[in-house]
Amino acid sequence: MAKLGIEDRGPVRVLTLNEPERRNPLSRELVAELLDALKEAEADPAVRALVLTGAGSAFSAGADLAYLKALTGLPAEANLAHSEELKALFLTLYTLKKPVVAAVNGPAVAGGAGLVLAADLAVFAEEAKIGFTEVKIGFVAALVAVLLVRHLGEKAARELLLTGELVPAERALWLGLANRVVPNEAVLEEAIRLAEKVAAGAPASLALTKALLAELPGMGLYEGFAHATLANAWIRETEDLEEGLAAFFERRRPRFAPPRNGVGGEGGGR
Repeated sequence: MAKLGIEDRGPVRVLTLNEPERRNPLSRELVAELLDALKEAEADPAVRALVLTGAGSAFSAGADLAYLKALTGLPAEANLAHSEELKALFLTLYTLKKPVVAAVNGPAVAGGAGLVLAADLAVFAEEAKIGFTEVKIGFVAALVAVLLVRHLGEKAARELLLTGELVPAERALWLGLANRVVPNEAVLEEAIRLAEKVAAGAPASLALTKALLAELPGMGLYEGFAHATLANAWIRETEDLEEGLAAFFERRRPRFAPPRNGVGGEGGGR
């Protein structure tokens, strides 16, 4: 049985982690299926945004601990290969050219919390929790720490990573790990509505904005402004801007063309 459910809701593709009896762990099979699904969605012009959620009562319990236990007895090369697979998943999700909304329907723990951090936006169910519990079993939240520090800064990230405590939805909202908290039964539909709202933006603008958000935190002031200047100039040559301006002056909704190769209206229409 597939570990990942895929459903299209208009321009939004819903990806559902689908092993509820084990609380949707990041098994090697699920990681591979999710990576493939993300790449397919990015290349599909009909998909404007994605929602990521979990089946059953949990979003994701994180790493497949049974598989992790087996790996501890294998050579370093096997453990490095598995770490590379997880890195590829988080990096692909974080840098995807199309917006991703996490519908956090239940606990998002360890690697599962990493998926929430890698998504662009997160809608939490009232009873959902998020936490980085790796220290409690002698592991380390190395990969997700890269994203957590970007979200929170070092001091707050230290508390969550060193205590391993589970954070309830309302505190996650206060910390900035959640964008909104809704009743449990409304979390998926609210995430889809949010994804639809984001999907109404120009594909090229969305992709470039996401790229800037990924790159700017690592830049100094002058480097950041230089990079932003190039982005500001490039977007002026896109068909998306041409259509957006025409729609503004004609007092109508813009009709952005479907993204090409997951990027949007590339090249000026002049």
